[in-house]
Amino acid sequence: MENKNAERTLIIGAAGFVGGYLARHLKNDLHRKTFLTKLPNEKINIEGFSVYDLDILNQDQIRSILNTLHPDEIYHLAAQSSVSFSWNDPKLTAKVNITGCLNLLESVRSIPGYSPKIILIGSGEEYGRLPEGVSLVSEETPIKPCNPYAVTKAAQNMFGTLYAKSYGMHIVMVRAFNHIGKGQSTQFVAADFCRQIAEIMAGKRENVIYTGNLSAKRDFTDVRDVVRAYSLLARYGNDGETYNVGSGKSIEIKTLLQKIISQSGENIRIETDPNKLRPIDIPEIRADISKLKKDTGWQPNIPISQTLKEMLEYEISKIE
Repeated sequence: MENKNAERTLIIGAAGFVGGYLARHLKNDLHRKTFLTKLPNEKINIEGFSVYDLDILNQDQIRSILNTLHPDEIYHLAAQSSVSFSWNDPKLTAKVNITGCLNLLESVRSIPGYSPKIILIGSGEEYGRLPEGVSLVSEETPIKPCNPYAVTKAAQNMFGTLYAKSYGMHIVMVRAFNHIGKGQSTQFVAADFCRQIAEIMAGKRENVIYTGNLSAKRDFTDVRDVVRAYSLLARYGNDGETYNVGSGKSIEIKTLLQKIISQSGENIRIETDPNKLRPIDIPEIRADISKLKKDTGWQPNIPISQTLKEMLEYEISKIE
């Protein structure tokens, strides 16, 4: 179902990395009246938005906000999104990512006559380990999640599909591949590299960077392109369907690191940190984005070299 004329949007979990980018895109580029939620202990440092405290594990709070705002579009970004953390605390990851999503869906369903478009943000991690020789995945590729985070996102996707088909709800599921940009947490690989290299450039550490597995190949997209895809899916995505969001290309993590090092102008030694290695890692994965392009006309615009340059400059500015 198309929802071209939505005027009020709600971003649940807007204090995270993606939330700020999505909020600014909806407000500044699409001129939508946009509302944001965050946890009580979080801060949102962008002006011009109405912000509400919300714990997605509290269904009454969700229902209250929906009754107050009645948004036409809901972007569900609230999640425990770190793969490494999910290995340390799979129970909390499941609670936030599965129960939190169900609380939202049940809250919407409980309001008579209310039928917003809901975008559920999942992950390319859901595909998991692929058959030998396969790296390109479409939405029809069987999923085999191989970390706790991916399992919870696969469950969210299944519930979203179920609710759309069983209750006629306007839900679109996303499998977002690696998205990067300035301001990202250093829990994530590109931001971690940029932080370490910025500290080397500032003379705050020796010229050694510590890494995990550098041979893995991943699909990276600038976060600004990613949030643009989300907004297009809210308008043109088909109910009950899943869409890959990525660049369609893969890049070796080692190459990613070398691009950042070359921009720094430093002579840096690379060493492996066993603590950064995952129990299970996928050699290569990239998104088939033909369905997304066909239904929305979207394609990525920002080259990765530009994104990495901005990320490194951001980390340098934080030190200075």
